[in-house]
Amino acid sequence: QVQLVESGGGSVQAGDSLRLSCAASGCIFKNYPMGWFRQAPGKEREFVAAIGRSKIITYYADSVKGQFTISGDNAKNTLYLQMNSLKPDDTAVYYCAAFGGWPSITTPQAFPPLVNYWGQGTQVTVSS
Repeated sequence: QVQLVESGGGSVQAGDSLRLSCAASGCIFKNYPMGWFRQAPGKEREFVAAIGRSKIITYYADSVKGQFTISGDNAKNTLYLQMNSLKPDDTAVYYCAAFGGWPSITTPQAFPPLVNYWGQGTQVTVSS
């Protein structure tokens, strides 16, 4: 059974950091590119970051580039999203995802159609 289980969300102040985790079943973590999305209240779900199957190649939405870092731990089958200098605009439910492939042209719009599996989401709230 495929499982993506997020954790690490919470309520923080602007400027703080959080690290989200996504525990994946081994076959998913090792064989699928993975990534993070977020959905703010009243907004559509948006792409945040992705990492290739080898967990080396990364791609970020412009809105989080230089602020967030995606990484993976092969020994723990866990995906991470390190979020620094958080702002109130980063408030959202953050979702882990596993992709069926990597887009030939990497744009934020190319990733949503490739999602095969979703996690249940974890809430991040940033107050000013």
